[in-house]
Amino acid sequence: MEIINSDYRIKTVLGRLEMIIDNENQRIGKDPEFDLKVSNAHKSRCLYELTMLFRDTDPRELAVGYVEQMHALKKKLAINARRVEAHMNAVRAVADLLKNAVREADGDGTYSQEQFLYSEV
Repeated sequence: MEIINSDYRIKTVLGRLEMIIDNENQRIGKDPEFDLKVSNAHKSRCLYELTMLFRDTDPRELAVGYVEQMHALKKKLAINARRVEAHMNAVRAVADLLKNAVREADGDGTYSQEQFLYSEV
């Protein structure tokens, strides 16, 4: 009974992880409503659950279907890692552009009204 229950849980978690990764890979960088932080939390939770499920499992006892599914997931995770990295690089680039624009605006030789008020004190 324990083996059947464990097999069912493994199959369920692998399926859920695959759906999360597919969704993230499809939406990252394309859907402005996509919440990467929430998706990452779900992905991390699935990976944690799999770690706990496989903790006491001999790799030789894994069903062939799980091994094949895990190889497919590994490929999807590699794509996911590249997309997340590209997304983070884009976010950094935009943040740098904004930071530089603010720095240039502050250093353009003009002063704000607040600066004159403080200089009179």
